[in-house]
Amino acid sequence: MSAAPSAGVTRPRGDLRNYAIVTGAYWADTIADGASRMLVLFFFYERGYSPFKVAMLFLFYEVFGIITNLVGGFVAARFGLRATLLMGLGTQLVALGMLAVVPAGWLVVAYVMAAQALSGIAKDLTKMSSKSAVKLVVPGDAPGALYKWVAILTGSKNALKGVGFFLGALLLSVIGFRSALAVLMVLVATGLVTVVVAMRGDLGRPDAKAKFRHMFSNTRAVNVLAGARIFLFASRDVWFVVGLPVFFRTEHGWSFWMAGGFLAVWTIGYGVVQAAAPNLLRRRSARAGGDPDGRTATGLAFVLALFPAAIAATMAAGADPVTVIVVGLLAFGVVFALNSAVHSYLILAYAEGDKVAMNVGFYYMANAGGRLAGTVLSGALYQWQGLQACLWASAAFVLAAGALSRLLPGEAPSATPGPQPALL
Repeated sequence: MSAAPSAGVTRPRGDLRNYAIVTGAYWADTIADGASRMLVLFFFYERGYSPFKVAMLFLFYEVFGIITNLVGGFVAARFGLRATLLMGLGTQLVALGMLAVVPAGWLVVAYVMAAQALSGIAKDLTKMSSKSAVKLVVPGDAPGALYKWVAILTGSKNALKGVGFFLGALLLSVIGFRSALAVLMVLVATGLVTVVVAMRGDLGRPDAKAKFRHMFSNTRAVNVLAGARIFLFASRDVWFVVGLPVFFRTEHGWSFWMAGGFLAVWTIGYGVVQAAAPNLLRRRSARAGGDPDGRTATGLAFVLALFPAAIAATMAAGADPVTVIVVGLLAFGVVFALNSAVHSYLILAYAEGDKVAMNVGFYYMANAGGRLAGTVLSGALYQWQGLQACLWASAAFVLAAGALSRLLPGEAPSATPGPQPALL
């Protein structure tokens, strides 16, 4: 096992170059992923699918995201992040092609669920590769550096996912379902070719001795944070995935691009706030770096729970629903973004130096579990009781995330990367 980088030692230029390539490919896949979700959601809702049935189209997307994060960390440990990145981009091309080139009669629930399963696998392979790479390239002697790099990566990804939402809705309106998918295939193929041609090495040394059982963390802080992450992301997707876009489209007659545009603006703003989180949450103390800790995550979660509850209560009181939802959910997005940025930092800070990819894979498996629960409930609750039910469920999930966050360590973890042998 190699030693941890000593103070003052900079990362090899090749690592930084490879990381830039990984991030660019991740951005391309993120845009395509967000756009394809909008395409599928609106295209099939317009064909008469109920909100619950639309949610079911994304069921395998989330289920296989859970499996991918569990297995992907192990694959990255054994074969390197370059391998998992290429697998992710290639799988995304197949998923998009499955919807773009088949006869219209094939576009039934089971077939689309299979295509979305591949899309979920692709998205989580690329995400795990990129986020694991952060800890490899961040200098260990720079206070707060890990927090800043993670925030920038996560924020930029979510901003571009918002661009994808808008792009998908716009392309559906302008050139139609199949042509839009073809455009997305070109984008992903460009990222794939760039990785094949420009990347050198495996972005770290693969470890042929890595064991699958090591995927399951025995670190208490990682396990608690993963549990909190489940509820945090369920709180977002329980209204965001199906309930909100269908509400705007059916209850208020918004066009594809208007509904998709709002979701895009929300997600872009969410990403911008995440990228700025280190400055927005800088603790005014003598401690260098001012990195967040378990108390930061707890406080943000309890504040966040106020917003969906207040929106639902205000709607029930008879206020104009569009105004209340737009203003309230923009505010929700700011606090949610800060909370998510803190979580994204904490998982890398808590991750064991020789198990970074595995710990990150385990954590994002929990993240996918939260999205799965939120997605299914988004369609079911909206069809049963409307958007207010989705919002009350969101508040309950955030309270659960806050309660779990209270079990996290009360002091900021070390941002030092530590030993990094053959995992990245």
